[in-house]
Amino acid sequence: MGRVNRIFTIFIVSLLCLGCDQLSKALISNNLPKDQVYHYFYDVIRIVYVENSGVFLGLGNQLTEEMRFLCFVVLVSLFLAGLLAYLLMKEGQHYLSVIGYSLIFSGGLSNLIDRAVHHGAVIDFINVGISTLRTGIFNVADVAILIGVCLVLYLTKINEHTSNA
Repeated sequence: MGRVNRIFTIFIVSLLCLGCDQLSKALISNNLPKDQVYHYFYDVIRIVYVENSGVFLGLGNQLTEEMRFLCFVVLVSLFLAGLLAYLLMKEGQHYLSVIGYSLIFSGGLSNLIDRAVHHGAVIDFINVGISTLRTGIFNVADVAILIGVCLVLYLTKINEHTSNA
């Protein structure tokens, strides 16, 4: 993939991801009371507005405010800057790899924006499951990051398989 196409792809994926995530979080935070649960599709999907000061599944909630800032703002910012630099400079990437890394970047950036706007917390609102078998509460940015990671891992596995053949 050429440089111009790569930059355009990064821009479009990031714009769409940031837009969808920030819009969904604004709709939730402006229209739903905190911790009120709404059930849909026979309780398979639950919508509940929570502010998560930790990361995945609330991991890190118990850390001091200074440690959360260091881990979830400073280190994440450095990681995202490095990832963006990699995306912009790495020549010869497969377009699906660019999309995968762009999803990881933009999902991380959107959650980082949340931390800046919401005093260190991220807005989460989606819970999926059946009966007591349920996910943690997550958001659109988390889905983008997960899809990006799966895409990159899949492409890595395919590349390993073809290079070993």
